Amino acid sequence: MEYGLVLVWGFAYLVLGAIALPLAARLFGSTARGAGFTLPLVFAALGLGGFLLGTIPGLFGLPAAVVVVAGLAAASYRFGAEVDLRAAAGPAVVFLLGFAFVVLLRAFDPGVAPLGGEKFLDFGLLRSLLRTDTLPPEDMWFANELIQYYYGGHVIAALLTELLSTAPRYAYNLALAGFYGTAVSTVYGLAAMVADDAGYSPVAAGALSAFFLGIASNLYTATQFVGWLLPDGLARTLATGLGLGSQAVSEFVAWSPGDFYYWSASRLIDGAITEFPLFAYLNGDLHAHMMDVPLLLLVAGLLYAYWRTPAEELRRRRLLGLGLVPPIAGYIGVVNTWSLPTAALGLPFLVYALAPAAPRSLLTGAVPEQPAETDARLRAEGVRFGAALLLAGATTLLALAWTAPFWLGSASSRPIGFLPDRTGVGELLLVHGGFLAAFVAYYLTRGRDLDSRRSRAAVAGTLVLVAVGVAVGAPALALVAPLVLGGWLLLRTESAGYETLLVVAGAGIVVLVEFVYIAEPQSPDSRLNTVFKLYAQVWALWAPAAGLALVRLAGLVRERASVPTPGRRTAIAGRVLLVVLVVTTGLYGALAVPSHLDAASPTANERGPTLDATAFVEIRHAEEAPAIEYISRLEGQPTIVTAAPAGYRWNPSDGNGASAPASLTGVPTVAGWYHERQYRSPEAYEQRVTDVLDIYTGEPATQQRLIEQYDVRYIYVGPTERAKYGDITVSALDSVEQIERGDVTIYRVTSGE
Repeated sequence: MEYGLVLVWGFAYLVLGAIALPLAARLFGSTARGAGFTLPLVFAALGLGGFLLGTIPGLFGLPAAVVVVAGLAAASYRFGAEVDLRAAAGPAVVFLLGFAFVVLLRAFDPGVAPLGGEKFLDFGLLRSLLRTDTLPPEDMWFANELIQYYYGGHVIAALLTELLSTAPRYAYNLALAGFYGTAVSTVYGLAAMVADDAGYSPVAAGALSAFFLGIASNLYTATQFVGWLLPDGLARTLATGLGLGSQAVSEFVAWSPGDFYYWSASRLIDGAITEFPLFAYLNGDLHAHMMDVPLLLLVAGLLYAYWRTPAEELRRRRLLGLGLVPPIAGYIGVVNTWSLPTAALGLPFLVYALAPAAPRSLLTGAVPEQPAETDARLRAEGVRFGAALLLAGATTLLALAWTAPFWLGSASSRPIGFLPDRTGVGELLLVHGGFLAAFVAYYLTRGRDLDSRRSRAAVAGTLVLVAVGVAVGAPALALVAPLVLGGWLLLRTESAGYETLLVVAGAGIVVLVEFVYIAEPQSPDSRLNTVFKLYAQVWALWAPAAGLALVRLAGLVRERASVPTPGRRTAIAGRVLLVVLVVTTGLYGALAVPSHLDAASPTANERGPTLDATAFVEIRHAEEAPAIEYISRLEGQPTIVTAAPAGYRWNPSDGNGASAPASLTGVPTVAGWYHERQYRSPEAYEQRVTDVLDIYTGEPATQQRLIEQYDVRYIYVGPTERAKYGDITVSALDSVEQIERGDVTIYRVTSGE
């Protein structure tokens, strides 16, 4: 176990956070309010600054990291406020606990093995970025072409790796732990700030929110426990009622705690992925939908600061809404393009429309008065809505402008599909039921403050949504859409807090994916990725909302706070609900974490605890390890040739090599994973697959032409290539020399040197 590296990275994260602490304190009003946002500010500055510098040839890498960190320190000094380190202790402790937790998980399962996720993609992106001095990097799976994928999170990881002079095989897992620690400490800080302003316990709100983001799961494991306790007949009825397929029903009925498998809860909707943060970190992908969470929460925090700023402070509101949100939201698009609409359009629109200050004041500079007449109020609401939409559109355009090199280069487009298969009632309850229980209870208690007219409107609207949902076969309209309607009414009457806006934002996304999705070229009718990537955002928004709602329901007020508290019965019911939700959503982690740390588990590392992401290669693929190490030591990004097509499996005897020499080193191969069919086109990818076949088995003239066409410098012939292509004729070429490494022959092209 590399304890020294753990200490270095943990200390470095704290130092970087301390550098940004004065700036965060200035932006959010005090050290206590800003402490949870320091590392997201660092990530935003490091990523966006490194990205913009990196688009200038030769400026990406360590110089960029040093320049950005120095600039951040200067900005903190210039615009900073007084700092109270004791007030920053809470988020720092939460970060360290989260960082240590994932370090422990990864020490027992450090490998970037290709099957069971996309770790080869993530590690390959990290290695590719560490090999280049200009952005975007060359695509490791499509040599001589620039990458067509969002890579902003990997830019942050690469710059941290360079800054701390760490080998990539260790940096992968240490960066992963850092993103988790930052996510839970940021959600802690956001919830604590909102709760403190409302007079409720910031520690309780922050801790609950961190739990729901970093530890809680959906309700599938809790439901399995219920089925296990029931007679088989009732268990079968329960499983059938939840909409599980026939095979899943049989597995559900026969399940016992000894059969627990961490993967099952991530595939609850037919044709879609239902991951949640703990699953993602157990699985260990350094993936976009995980790395954007701290930045998305930072945007939510900045918009809350805008929300709380008085209407008269136009300069500060403009700085927060139009000055700071666009560049961060834009970079979120580089980290995870799926989150750009939420960060740049959805959240800003809701905040502009629902915040106490009228949005048009940002445009005109004048603060309008609230009209008294009903007709005038309706017109004012229309103006407010239109101004909010205009400002959100401007925020989106500014976000795109800040990161224009990405949209003009690496971004790829997908067609929009409509009316996919609907999610069933049981599926919605399994995935979102824990959150929905908290929000429905919260809405019912907050709704008591509505006058009779608005209460009737809320009931009538809910009934209409339920009726329409039943009529068109869209259960989300009946179960989730009322949260949007009710939340809007509560917020416009100032009967609820910022947590309600987060509920509305997440509910809007859940409803949206029932009607609109991004079609993938390989499966145009599938919304697998749409549900996957957008539900990840829902979890990030609903975790702090749930923590804040439950604190209010349970009446956990801040010491000496003079705020209205729920009645005794309501508080007792709220605390019971809090305990029930913590237990039911925590069961997954209680089983998954010990099983993950079990040395006998399928994911265990045979060498014992280590953070070496490539240690498994020497054990499971010893015959190729020396050759991959040779490729890894090459300078720059020379083109190699490996077996194609390639995908999730590295089984050389079957002719499947997962493009391991490219994926593990960042050295580009002519045709890598079949993901390139989606990134490019099926025709372009298949042409390269055919060309690779000809390079290995074709006539000398054809081989030489293709070697020159793709500027090939190395041809890799290992167990996979021999099993796949049989009679390989590369050795007959006059323009190559053989290099033997383990059970691999590498042919180095000597012509054209």
